[in-house]
Amino acid sequence: MPLLIAVTLMWAFSFSLIGVYLAGQVDAWFSVLMRVALATAIFLPFLKLRQIEIKVALALMVCGAFQLGIMYGFYYQSFLYLSVPEVLLFTVMTPIYITLLNDLLDRRINIGFIFSALLAVIGAITIRYQGIDEGFLKGLLIVQGANLCFAAGQVGYKRTMAKQRTDLPQRTVFGWFFIGALAVVIPCYLLLGNPDKLPTTTLQWSILAYLGLVASGIGYFAWNKGATQVSVGTLAVANNLLIPAGIAVNVIFWNRDADIFRLALGAAIILLALVVNDKFNQKIHRSKIS
Repeated sequence: MPLLIAVTLMWAFSFSLIGVYLAGQVDAWFSVLMRVALATAIFLPFLKLRQIEIKVALALMVCGAFQLGIMYGFYYQSFLYLSVPEVLLFTVMTPIYITLLNDLLDRRINIGFIFSALLAVIGAITIRYQGIDEGFLKGLLIVQGANLCFAAGQVGYKRTMAKQRTDLPQRTVFGWFFIGALAVVIPCYLLLGNPDKLPTTTLQWSILAYLGLVASGIGYFAWNKGATQVSVGTLAVANNLLIPAGIAVNVIFWNRDADIFRLALGAAIILLALVVNDKFNQKIHRSKIS
């Protein structure tokens, strides 16, 4: 869990940096390509081709294609229709997708995990709600596409790594994750990108470098490694901690309007969901022991 919390704090700045400095100014697919390419460059030196089976490498590539490549395609487009707080708010469904996808793969429905995820959803919805406008529905659907891809990648990575030997250093195989994302992003940029909307300022290039090297490179490795160390329920709830953190950063540094009381109340409910999930896990553990 400490890894997930640390990455949450890191990613809290990403939403505002994209929404304020990149969205509508820099081509979305170029931004995605830069992020994924820089992140890939970090892990290529660690890649050991003979340390992993081909089918496992392909599985990690599929995880990266969904969690990073396809997800970013949806994610960056959403800022054209929604404000930063709205994008954050609409990621609220990710925990549900994580729980349901994992349960479907296990051919079961775990009520405890679903309850904790639903409680986290209630907390996120409490934070902010705005009436429907012209771009609301389209933006909402785009974010849900991103949520589904982000959830599928996390569940896939967690399940794939659970089958590997415990002493396998994840940094030596994580390059495959980014290679899978790059395999999606390169053709998308060539087909859909706008070469006339490249970064024009040092600030925009610096933000892309930060998002690629730190938020994507270090962030996704730490997040997915953390995902392998917690239960599915905890992973689901941890996804929604980003919502209050991201809105708080947006309010403090960019003076966006937000209801501070709702923010605090929603964050408290999300933290309660973590407590509920932890109690549920302890109950399961005790029942297995007995």
